[in-house]
Amino acid sequence: MIQQFLKPDSTSEAMKLMRLHSNNATWFAGGSKLNAMPTKTDKTIAISLASLGTNSIESRSTGLHIGAMCRVQTLVEHELVPTALQFAAKFIYSKHMRNQATLGGEIAAYQAESLLLPTLIAMNAKLILAESGEILVEDYIASEQRELIMEVVIPDPNLTCLSYNITRSAAGLSIVHAAVSLSSKGEKIIVLDGVSPFKHGIPTPIRLRDLENQDLEGDALEQAVRSMIMPESDIKGSAEYKRYIASIVISDLLTECKRIQKEC
Repeated sequence: MIQQFLKPDSTSEAMKLMRLHSNNATWFAGGSKLNAMPTKTDKTIAISLASLGTNSIESRSTGLHIGAMCRVQTLVEHELVPTALQFAAKFIYSKHMRNQATLGGEIAAYQAESLLLPTLIAMNAKLILAESGEILVEDYIASEQRELIMEVVIPDPNLTCLSYNITRSAAGLSIVHAAVSLSSKGEKIIVLDGVSPFKHGIPTPIRLRDLENQDLEGDALEQAVRSMIMPESDIKGSAEYKRYIASIVISDLLTECKRIQKEC
């Protein structure tokens, strides 16, 4: 339970406080994850990020830069945010929660129903960390570290990207979430969540790199997806069902991405 709340005025001060209290401290962004299972914290000191000025959205020569403290609801509403990212942000069902939750917090907390992550990976998004510099979102998720995120950078916000989420009901947990992007040069990124072996109790988003390097369509594409993934059966669905539905969704998304590009 949080017993002490610290509010540094700069990134350097925040880092000093974390080094000083590292065993007992946690970062405090929007706070939406700290008192809710399964991410409820057992730390006693919260270090606020509210005064660090990392909530802007700017278009630069290096891409679209989104501050880590940007609220998820802002992603939904901001005109510079790509449609695919707006769509993924809306999967946080409550507008109240979207107004509280931050983009950086959603990435760092990483929950199974965090539908922003596969979309960010499909968009080849990068993170700017407070000390280590630049890292791909997929590499950050794969690592054990949870260094402070300062910015999210989308190198090509005009990239054709689509995502889709499969649930058994409107309020149900995510079974499979897929995101696909297609560049103007025909380069593909294909991401699936919910179909990989568990890490810390939840599946990790995976890229189907072998599939990205092939030019498959229809039944051949669906069969390739089914052969590449190893989901686990659970209360949300059997392994065979997850293989089947993932293959259909990937095929549909890739087909739609190609259609959109032809019309542009």
